[in-house]
Amino acid sequence: MTLRYVQGLALVCALLGFSVFFYKQAVLGLPLTEDASRSAWTIEASLRFEARPGPIKAALRVPALTPGFATLSENSVAGGYGYDIGYEDGGRRAQWAVRRASGEQRLYYRVVVYGDPSIEEADTTPPFPDPPNLTEPERTAALELVEEVRQQSADAASLVSALLRRVNDPTPDENVALLFEGRRGGTRRMSMLIDLLAYARVPARSVRGLLLKDEQRNAPIATYLEIHDGVEWLFFDPSSGSQGLPDNFFAWSRGLETLATVQGGSGLELNFAVRRSQLDSLDVATNRAEQRGSLLMTFSLFSLPIQTQAVYSVLLMIPIGALVMVLLRNFVGVQTFGTFMPVLIALAFRETDLLAGVILFTLLTGLGLAIRFLLERLRLLLVPRLTAVLIIVVLLMLSISVIAHQLGLETGLSVALFPMVIIAMTIERMSVIWEERGAQDAMKAGAGSLLVAALAYLVMGIDALEYLFFTFPELLLVILAFVLLCGRYSGYRLSELRRFGVLSRKDS
Repeated sequence: MTLRYVQGLALVCALLGFSVFFYKQAVLGLPLTEDASRSAWTIEASLRFEARPGPIKAALRVPALTPGFATLSENSVAGGYGYDIGYEDGGRRAQWAVRRASGEQRLYYRVVVYGDPSIEEADTTPPFPDPPNLTEPERTAALELVEEVRQQSADAASLVSALLRRVNDPTPDENVALLFEGRRGGTRRMSMLIDLLAYARVPARSVRGLLLKDEQRNAPIATYLEIHDGVEWLFFDPSSGSQGLPDNFFAWSRGLETLATVQGGSGLELNFAVRRSQLDSLDVATNRAEQRGSLLMTFSLFSLPIQTQAVYSVLLMIPIGALVMVLLRNFVGVQTFGTFMPVLIALAFRETDLLAGVILFTLLTGLGLAIRFLLERLRLLLVPRLTAVLIIVVLLMLSISVIAHQLGLETGLSVALFPMVIIAMTIERMSVIWEERGAQDAMKAGAGSLLVAALAYLVMGIDALEYLFFTFPELLLVILAFVLLCGRYSGYRLSELRRFGVLSRKDS
């Protein structure tokens, strides 16, 4: 096939691998490092009341859509009570019910949230509100006030800012004084603001939430005005008139309805507590993917059993070791026995450590090679000779393990992890090269094999790489693309530059 075809195939593999990687990292939020964490907030709402004889039903408005935050989990703690989440106009509602209770009752609702800038306000455009039914003279005062601020504004946002400046003026005019007399705070004031904006044909609603701070036992509820300008929802502080939400503002509910109610009880108290904690970014990203119904996480390696995951975390590093092999053989010119033998030996080094692994491998190979030369005098056929070498390798491994155990060297027990067939083939290959090309070439290939195995072990032992390729196995497509391009390289190797350096000096 032509070079252009290989380059095109490599480009497709690289683009596919990087595309999936970018989606999982940027959209789903999978972290690039294993120890990555992110802040999460546990918010607890507690209802306390005195039960009266008979059945009890309690309700609490709970978060639905919260711009800038995503929900990780939610639950309720209420012994003996039935619990359910229902939907109503403006949001969700938690409901508790019990047939009979007595004394002081405490019900808890907990939600764990984390910051997620991708969560935005619903972009559906609400209908224009109907004018409220105010009685005279409030209706006339409202129309005059709205008309005045309309003349002083250019759009919905500036109209709301002008209206809040008028309302919050320490010396209000007669229209503001009439409309807000006795409504300087609380739900009634917010209701009047929404009514005034209805006359201006601006959809508006109340948003109540909490400012998330560390360790708050009695977190106060903050109320903001939310309006739609025809394109998006905008937030305003009704007290100062400033636009925008403060950092870490968590929207709890929308609307003017009471947050908590109870039937069959009295003396209802509602308190909020906030606590900050650190969560594993991978757990957060997995939860986000599940909420979005992403098939990439459904069919990811994390869905496999734990034991199977442990196996693949090792297997996924084999291509990395093979990449080291490609670089050292095709670009440096290191001689080795076979193609993948050093990579498999590097896997064994993961259990024995590098120094002990090199010693054990050298010992096995040296003893096996000596016995192989003894077998050469028997003039055996190839298959019986290989079988004999394999049996001898097993016996050598057994002997080394027993002797090491008796000497108290636990490292020697790991010799059984070496791939015996690979060692047997290495001994056979080394003996053949020894006979055909001499001891120098055989030793050079053996040293090269150990060098590649050691470097592959060091690279394959990088925890960050193991986590990265287990979490983003699609990066193997990028490795494949690079290997395809390497496969068409036909230039000089580094070792050949030294080898042919004499010719260049002669020409000069």
